[in-house]
Amino acid sequence: MKTAVCPGSFDPVTKGHLDIIRRASKLFDRVIVVVLQNTAKTSTFSLQERVHFIEESTKDIENVTVDSYDGLLMDFCRIHNAVAVVKGLRAVSDFEYEFQMSLINKELNPEIETVFINTAQEYMFLSSSVVREVASFGGDVSRFVPEPISAEITEKLVKGGEK
Repeated sequence: MKTAVCPGSFDPVTKGHLDIIRRASKLFDRVIVVVLQNTAKTSTFSLQERVHFIEESTKDIENVTVDSYDGLLMDFCRIHNAVAVVKGLRAVSDFEYEFQMSLINKELNPEIETVFINTAQEYMFLSSSVVREVASFGGDVSRFVPEPISAEITEKLVKGGEK
């Protein structure tokens, strides 16, 4: 069984993320979406909220599970016998960063491959930070995030928000 890990901060998960997860689920026997703590970012949503959002958004994809981890991605991959890390790319700037990370990960664990999947054209502009900003000003984010979680995201950002 070939397992891939799809890591990210997912703050919050977007339709672009979901597109990459769905496509990865067709390439691998099992996909573990892992919510990582990014020390370079301050999260708007708690770790538990982010895991919940992804679980709700992927519950119809049989071979996808969701987890969280506070450590090195390569350690998580080793623990779960993963053969690959799947990363979505929107633009050249994404590639530069992700390529550097893949080289570091290869040094940490030469057995794990990094697979890049280009984001579908309709999601190339989309990021979690855009969703947070639009929602914080009361904008409709339903076109940007999976339907099951749209109301929860809007409610937290508008009422408890980032303003």
